[in-house]
Amino acid sequence: MIKVILWDVDGTLLDFKKSESCSIKNAFRVFSLGECSDDTVKVYSDINQSCWEMLERGELTKEQTLIVRFEKFFDKLGIKNVSPREFCSVYENGIADTTAFIDGAYDTVSSLKGKYKQYIVTNGAYSVQTERLKMSGLDKIFDGVFISDEVGYEKPSPFFFDYVIKHIDNVSLDEILIVGDSLTSDIKGGNNMGIKTCLFSPKPLVYDKNEYKINYVISSLDEIVSVLEKG
Repeated sequence: MIKVILWDVDGTLLDFKKSESCSIKNAFRVFSLGECSDDTVKVYSDINQSCWEMLERGELTKEQTLIVRFEKFFDKLGIKNVSPREFCSVYENGIADTTAFIDGAYDTVSSLKGKYKQYIVTNGAYSVQTERLKMSGLDKIFDGVFISDEVGYEKPSPFFFDYVIKHIDNVSLDEILIVGDSLTSDIKGGNNMGIKTCLFSPKPLVYDKNEYKINYVISSLDEIVSVLEKG
């Protein structure tokens, strides 16, 4: 029986793509870089994703990830007159100030409050994520928040999840479910700890079933109710 739900944030509860697009376009305006098209946003988004995956594999530190993504982005676009660090600061502030929910997210987690213990587990930057959770009102719903900057390890590291589990009272591994959109951080992290996993994937996703063990797949967040009834 599931008693504890670990929720990812970006791409699961909050629509990071919308926040990312708004923030990048705003940073282009701040630094007078001209129009930032949707295609340009896509270039950044792909680079950003690859850098975070490098972080998950331990190939970059968090600090390196935040800056390297913009170094690669600027190299790709031929931008030479802007500091990646300064651009990152403006971008991160924009992310913190922009909150957009995934459809059904707020209603779903609100409906589960008091019935299950719910915790946030995220690799996002501490200052950014705490501000976004506060602005969205999600901080009032959850029983706790675990952010990699504070924990000292990134998902999918077993050390991250070991820290989380040690800070949740009276629960066994078979009573925990992680819900997230990332195979490499959420599902792999859940597999590393031997807890139940639920992949949130609005679109069909092809994956290696030998590499990832997924107990449940949902395409909309309200489907989590039936998952919990089964669990």
